[in-house]
Amino acid sequence: MFSHIMVGADDVQASKVFYDAVLGALGNQPGVIDEKGRCFYFTESGIFAITQPIDGEPASNANGGTIGFAAESPAIADAWHAAGLANGGVSCEDPPGLREGAAGKLYLAYLRDPAGNKICALHRPG
Repeated sequence: MFSHIMVGADDVQASKVFYDAVLGALGNQPGVIDEKGRCFYFTESGIFAITQPIDGEPASNANGGTIGFAAESPAIADAWHAAGLANGGVSCEDPPGLREGAAGKLYLAYLRDPAGNKICALHRPG
């Protein structure tokens, strides 16, 4: 459904360090900085990117928004969470763990990135 997701950050390099760690824990390659200073993570299923806002205003996170990344197992979601904490992220919501709701059982781990964006690692148990 999505071709790409781009988040804003005032310090793209600090966000790159964070996302290299959390996305690396999911098996992705480090981000690539382009000639405009944007950082891109290319995968077979889409692109995730970081940029300074093009309007010159400070970056801000989406209140109520969450970006979810698929994790192959609870252990990988936990590694993702730990990598984020070690690289400038802040834990938010409940600790990583299994939750049950309208979508069934999900293993979830939540973080805020260095720019304040809320992200999640999600594993759907079989």
